[in-house]
Amino acid sequence: MHLINFDPASFLRDYWQKKPLLIRDAWSGWRNPLTPDELAGLACEEGVESRLITRQKDRLAAEDGPLPETRFSALGGLPWTLLVQAADHHIPAVAELIEPFRFIPNWRIDDIMVSYASDGGGVGAHFDQYDVFLIQGLGRRRWQIGGHCDENSALLPHDSLRLLADFQPVEEWVLEPGDMLYVPPGFAHNGVAVGDDCMTYSVGFRAPSRSELIGDFADHLIENMLGDPRYGDPDLSMQDNPGEITPAAIRQLHRLITDALLDKNAFAHWFGQYNSRSKNPDMDWSPDEMADAEYVENMLRCAAPLKRNPACRFSFIRRNSGELSLFVDGGYFDLSGETARFAETLCAHPAHVPKIDSNEQQRAIELIIQLLNRGCVIFLPL
Repeated sequence: MHLINFDPASFLRDYWQKKPLLIRDAWSGWRNPLTPDELAGLACEEGVESRLITRQKDRLAAEDGPLPETRFSALGGLPWTLLVQAADHHIPAVAELIEPFRFIPNWRIDDIMVSYASDGGGVGAHFDQYDVFLIQGLGRRRWQIGGHCDENSALLPHDSLRLLADFQPVEEWVLEPGDMLYVPPGFAHNGVAVGDDCMTYSVGFRAPSRSELIGDFADHLIENMLGDPRYGDPDLSMQDNPGEITPAAIRQLHRLITDALLDKNAFAHWFGQYNSRSKNPDMDWSPDEMADAEYVENMLRCAAPLKRNPACRFSFIRRNSGELSLFVDGGYFDLSGETARFAETLCAHPAHVPKIDSNEQQRAIELIIQLLNRGCVIFLPL
């Protein structure tokens, strides 16, 4: 499936992080990639992040998964919604929905959350801090869009849901299967199922906050600091008032910190690792049998396609001419020459047939072996 009735360049110019957009019949030959029973099965599994939200009168209650199989039969006639995060990490057909959105850089793409709702089910009026494309997969859902919100917007008291206290819709649509709604960060929205068997796929994007970046980068600098220079004042002179912290002292103290923070190369290397960390670090994707050079050489000779694990995060940063750092699930590989060009292709395509010059094939094979044995890539059967 691919997007139709949609021009990425015009979208980025006119709508991205600016205003919502409804696209009717956004997909060619829409096919719902996941059944409600399959989604419920995921919600029962350990290691899968899920949540069940039920409504009783005007009160929403949330339960975190994994859920017992008997929970769904006990829901009765109450409106309810099941949410499963990162369904694309477990269901290849769901992961394929991400490919049409590659006009957004890979490092910004987060995952696909899938929701199933009974008639009247929803998660309440809220706003997100990130961009989201809401794809109607099955059934119908009424979406209402409100104004822009921020950290000062009033919220209802709730233990685990951030619900807006005063939601005033300004636009409203009912989405049918294959329709898609884009909602920029900060815009209030509320979705309610119209009838049973309502499924929605939410393609979300990463947007790290300043506090997150500063906190993690500072921790990284401390852990990897070579030496720990201290404040010194060999040119100290008499002060009129010993209680004053002088401008000269402040400048030197400030420099102790900023000299480390302003190292752009160190920041880029840290960010590549930070941003590529696995969403589910406890998941073990490694194969039952470890790959070796003989296996990889044979698959390359057979022109077998190499496919990325959709649960793994790949990105790269160019260093010098012909050199780059490849980041995969928080790890990194410094590469050059033909191996660097291979890594670029690997990041650009979910699956491709590797074509590597024989002069540098050994280095590329070593990289592929490591990625295979981490479960980050697989060779597809011929």
